[in-house]
Amino acid sequence: MSGSQCCENPPTLNPSSGGGHVEEIGGLKTYVTGSPHSKTAILLVSDVYGYEAPNLRKLADKVAAAGFHVLVPDFFYGDPFVPDNSDRPIMVWIKDHGADKGFEDAKPVIDALKSKGITAIGAAGFCWGAKVVVQLAISGLIQAAVLLHPSLVTVDDIKGVNAPTAVLGAEIDQMSPPELLKKFEEVLNAKPEVDGYVKIFPKVAHGWTVRYDVNDEAAMKPVEEAHADMLDWFTKYVK
Repeated sequence: MSGSQCCENPPTLNPSSGGGHVEEIGGLKTYVTGSPHSKTAILLVSDVYGYEAPNLRKLADKVAAAGFHVLVPDFFYGDPFVPDNSDRPIMVWIKDHGADKGFEDAKPVIDALKSKGITAIGAAGFCWGAKVVVQLAISGLIQAAVLLHPSLVTVDDIKGVNAPTAVLGAEIDQMSPPELLKKFEEVLNAKPEVDGYVKIFPKVAHGWTVRYDVNDEAAMKPVEEAHADMLDWFTKYVK
């Protein structure tokens, strides 16, 4: 997590962004969007910048428009990473916000969804969030996982997944370089009982699916392609 890529292009956080609303679910403030009557839910687990990132909320709204009930919890309890804070560089901040804690915090959120009648749950993790989601995929708590430009995910993690898992990676990525992603692919291919695939997007860098400039037409093409791939995966397995 020490690589600078995980912190590049920080978003301007906006607590009022998105078409949904914020409520407390499973003990966490959570951005909620989509039909409350849906029986299928998607959990989006943010990168280090947290649940108030406008692009992430916009993506949540897009997933909700496909018929899912979508949640973006605040796993950082109001304390997202602040790149300008020299007193708390990323390696200091991460000590307070480990993915293991994120995984534990996700459990009551999932329990709350099930108590409301949700029968199938998918989860997508971005950078930091991918480690949380891969642990959910190992635990059997979700029906499908998507890992987008993952940070900290290991080959052993991929060996343990029990849910259909898609990995959407970047060609230019110090956190999960193509060499590592190809090892993920080998592991998934060797697990016929679990559907999975790895896709490496050319000419894009770590974080590209949520930290992008909407006015950059060329940048938006791989963003939209990755979002469509994620949505296709959930449509296939979360029903």
